[in-house]
Amino acid sequence: MNELIYGVAVWLDDTMYSALLHESYYMYNWVESTHVLTLMVSLGMLFLIDLRLLGYAFPDVPASKIADRLFVPMIIGFVIMFITGILLFYAVPVRSAQSLWFRIKMVLLIACAVNAFILHRRMSESVSSWDRDSRAPSRIRVGAWLSLGFWSVVVICGRFIAYDWLDCIRDQPALIDFMAGCIDGQTRY
Repeated sequence: MNELIYGVAVWLDDTMYSALLHESYYMYNWVESTHVLTLMVSLGMLFLIDLRLLGYAFPDVPASKIADRLFVPMIIGFVIMFITGILLFYAVPVRSAQSLWFRIKMVLLIACAVNAFILHRRMSESVSSWDRDSRAPSRIRVGAWLSLGFWSVVVICGRFIAYDWLDCIRDQPALIDFMAGCIDGQTRY
C-alpha cells in the first residue's frame, strides 16, 4: 500500500502544475492562508454548535436554531478548506504522503466525517425532545466531545506536517518508517 501511495505521490509531483504551485512566490502562500482562515471559520462555527450541545454556550437558545443559522457558513468554509487542502497536498505530494502527521490527520478526518454523520442523524431524530434544554442528551454530548477532540488533533497534526521531525530522510524505528510510508531508497524532497 505504501508503494502505491508513494507512486501516486511521485506521479503528482512530476506534473507541471504541482511544481508551479509549490514554487510560486505567492500562490502557495495564498492557498495556505485561505486554508487556515477557512479552517478558523468552519471550525469556529462547528465548535460553537458543539459547545451549545454540551451546555457551555448559549444554553437559552434552542440548539436547532444555532445549528440552522451556522450551517451554511460552516459548510462554505469546509468546502473551501477541503479544496485548499487538496491543493496543499498537490503542491508537495511526496513529502505529504510520507508524513506520519499527514496520515494521522487523514484518518482523523475520516473519523470526523463518521462522527458528524452519526451526530447529525441523532440530533435530527431527537431534537424535538431536548431542543430547549440547556444540554443535549448524553449520547449526543459524547458526539460533541468527540468532534471537539478529533478536530483539535486534526489541527495539531496539520501544524506538525510543516515541522515534521519524522521525515523519511532520518533514521527512525521501522514501525515509524512503515506508518509514515517510507520506502527504502525512494525518498524525494
